[in-house]
Amino acid sequence: MSTQHQIPSYLTPTETGPWSVYLEQIDRVTPYLGHLSRWVETLKRPKRILIVDVPIERDDGSISHFEGYRVQHNTSRGPGKGGVRFHQDVTLSEVMALSAWMTIKNSAVNVPYGGAKGGIRVDPKTLSRGELMRMTRRYTSEIGIIIGPDKDIPAPDVNTNEQTMAWMMDTYSMNEGRTATGVVTGKPISLGGSLGRREATGRGVFVVGSEAAAKRGLSIAGAKIAVQGFGNVGGIAARLFAEAGAKIVAVQDHGGTIFHSNGFDVNKLLDHVAAKGSVAGFEGIEAVLPNDEFWSVNCDIMIPAALEQQITLKNADQIRAKIILEGANGPTTPEADDILRDKGVLVVPDVIANAGGVTVSYFEWVQDFSSYFWSEDEINQRLTRIMKEAFNSVWQVTEDKNVSLRTAAFIIGCSRVLQAREVRGLYP
Repeated sequence: MSTQHQIPSYLTPTETGPWSVYLEQIDRVTPYLGHLSRWVETLKRPKRILIVDVPIERDDGSISHFEGYRVQHNTSRGPGKGGVRFHQDVTLSEVMALSAWMTIKNSAVNVPYGGAKGGIRVDPKTLSRGELMRMTRRYTSEIGIIIGPDKDIPAPDVNTNEQTMAWMMDTYSMNEGRTATGVVTGKPISLGGSLGRREATGRGVFVVGSEAAAKRGLSIAGAKIAVQGFGNVGGIAARLFAEAGAKIVAVQDHGGTIFHSNGFDVNKLLDHVAAKGSVAGFEGIEAVLPNDEFWSVNCDIMIPAALEQQITLKNADQIRAKIILEGANGPTTPEADDILRDKGVLVVPDVIANAGGVTVSYFEWVQDFSSYFWSEDEINQRLTRIMKEAFNSVWQVTEDKNVSLRTAAFIIGCSRVLQAREVRGLYP
């Protein structure tokens, strides 16, 4: 890293993980913040970190303990907002970085939230449904002291879903002695969830991707697209792009990498993944590729929609796409960003590209407070408007300051957060 940072004692200085990527992104935007740079250290320190033990009784009577986190990075502009992921590789550094990216994302699209994130270090595939429920409920009880409809509002993320949110909402409500639908978003419709929320992140990727393609003079009809991750983000985005006439020529997930030069039948592939759990074994393919060859597939648009730090020094130079849409959080390292920019690849950063989910989460939260619910058409129209406005604002900063879209998004996001910090001042 170009700048020496004060690494907190709870992280290993030589292994800061995704948090170091975020810090470098802040370093890159600092010269553009003017007088607000006085407050920039605020962005380099999470406001609050809670680490909890999550013990559960297993189905066989044994006791297992899991490591849980909830990080509130910044709440200057509103309550914390961010997902909860269940994954065996979750670390504190990762959750810190994800919470910080949520701060920038919420600010960049101008929804009145701060950034937060949570996770449990567990492989959910090793748990039964009952064990998963007990783990979710115990985790919710442990972090219940810092979450709430006006404090911090969790949502689904990797390996969590509507059912997870239902368990979280019920647990929090039972502990509070009242039904608090607004404590989480991404809930089932029957519990105050919002129409369009499940598809919102993928829809946002499509809307922003269409805007970016138009700026580059690329027609979506006939465009070749490669997607990494075929779940709630990548799968929905792929379906929407295919409906607009694009060809989804390559898909990679934990089951492998599949290729078809004329494009897959996306609906059949989605059905297959829903039934089998991965793209492995899908019959409508031309070839199965080695995983590392995914990055060199001939395509116009690439959508990394899996986990962070996927595009790195090792593979960035292989990429042949004209546009990268970051459906995942933090999929591209700063070094890879530089390589891609030198190659003329337009990278649409996560803090704009995948902000559709939190935008409709905001709609859900508003609907829960008012107990008045909107139609799906209204939600999609409002989502499309907000995403287009946010992207075009970022594009304007890119042109005005001759910076990447990521730096432009960070200029907007960081400026709004630090303006709030400056006006509020320090207490006491």
